[in-house]
Amino acid sequence: MPSPRNALLSVSDRTGLIDLGRALRGAGYTIYATGGTQAFLAQRGIEAVEIGELTGFPALADGRVKTLHPKVFAGILADREKPRHLQELTEHAIPRIDVVVCNLYPFEATVGRPGVTIGEAIEQIDIGGVSLIRAAAKNFAGELCVLVDPDQYPAFIEHLQSGRYPDTQERKALAVRAFERVAEYDAAIARYMEAGQSGAALPGSLALTMPLESPLRYGENPQARAAFYLPAGQPFPKQLQGKALSYNNLLDLDAALRLLARPTVPAGHPGLSAGASTRVAIVKHTVPCGVAERASVGEAVRVALDADRISAFGGIVASDAPIDGEAANALGAFFLEIVAAPAFTPDALAVFAKKKNLRVLLVEPSLPRRLLGELRVRSALGGVLADEPDPSNAPEAWEVVSKRVPEGREWSDLLFAWGIVRWVKSNGAVIAKDRVSWGVCGGQTNRVWAVSIAGERAGEHARGAVCATDGFFPFADGLEAAAAAGCTAVVAPRGSIRDAEVVAAADRAGIALVFSTHRFFLH
Repeated sequence: MPSPRNALLSVSDRTGLIDLGRALRGAGYTIYATGGTQAFLAQRGIEAVEIGELTGFPALADGRVKTLHPKVFAGILADREKPRHLQELTEHAIPRIDVVVCNLYPFEATVGRPGVTIGEAIEQIDIGGVSLIRAAAKNFAGELCVLVDPDQYPAFIEHLQSGRYPDTQERKALAVRAFERVAEYDAAIARYMEAGQSGAALPGSLALTMPLESPLRYGENPQARAAFYLPAGQPFPKQLQGKALSYNNLLDLDAALRLLARPTVPAGHPGLSAGASTRVAIVKHTVPCGVAERASVGEAVRVALDADRISAFGGIVASDAPIDGEAANALGAFFLEIVAAPAFTPDALAVFAKKKNLRVLLVEPSLPRRLLGELRVRSALGGVLADEPDPSNAPEAWEVVSKRVPEGREWSDLLFAWGIVRWVKSNGAVIAKDRVSWGVCGGQTNRVWAVSIAGERAGEHARGAVCATDGFFPFADGLEAAAAAGCTAVVAPRGSIRDAEVVAAADRAGIALVFSTHRFFLH
């Protein structure tokens, strides 16, 4: 590196800034810094030149304009291989900038706070910082380094102390991360702005740029590599103990948390409630294998385990109430991958501490409901499919189409089963009784098999139970399978050309049949 050496610092997050500033000064760098950054350094005895002394202008427009000036950007963008560029720097007394350190206004954190106004959000849209980062990243080949994250400081400090400036490939890697950060930032702004647009349209451009949250040991299978990406500022469950989360763990955790969100009571349902209750969901390979609601978390855990004790082995357990010692002891008898809940009592944590590999996760109570409203994406044919709840769609409505009308407990169980079957792979069926999922079957290529297998799994619990299926009955045989299992009430979407035959079959069997306006395929 030629002398003199110059660095430009403009940061909102000042983590690690003292060590970096001292290392730069110790290596002979002149530091230029924007107002807040310069004051922070000066207060700690680190000499830095306020950027206004270079530009000849104070910060304007309440600080919106500080670095947007030729004396800043020419020093960053000048091509070191072009004598004319260097001559222009000399003619205009512009220092050549060798290092740019910049992290952006905390837009993601700001909009993640409850009650933030659009005006507050707009003030956190960084303009100068994004421009500095892009300019510095563009000129990485010109021996310029750009640092956008405090995590990058220690390695750069080592370079300064060893006297070895980062080589071209190292600078390119820094530039790549810089462009990624700008893309993440712009995507977050676009997502926030889109949220205020008309609900009639999906985004015109799907921005999926997200920072790396965690590399994973491998993907869905050991021969694949994988990582987890999460938008900046997005809350994530806190891990209290256990092994690192795997690719499959994350998928199963998402499935389990979605099951905790209670379904909205549709029009046509009497809204009968069984009272306050705790819901516990157990998932295996994203498929529910035991869901139960009870007055206490300990009882809910025991009943959910009893729904399918074989499949619960190696499963993921999620609860919408704090896990206490009673629940922990019931769970402790099983090998489990994850236990997730909004809180854990000290005696519960003491039980889990004996299982060092068990992943114990603290989950925000609002997360299950929030997951339901988010845009869902998946890859297909080299592109991406996206869907989300359509706010223009008519609210769900139920209609009793049979002669027999569901009774009190049946109404409660129908809504319970209906809230579960939407998270079962199509064709799917759930048989439930007393708010416990006794029989679950999904992924079948026809509906009658899904209902029949769910009935077999429910066994004696199917007598007097209810059945829910994610799609309409194309023939009466699916309804007849539910009756043969012992079910007394069924809920399914309407829309089959043979709906009348299905209703007639229900009446012959004395079953209460409810049709919904909504379908819940899951592929």
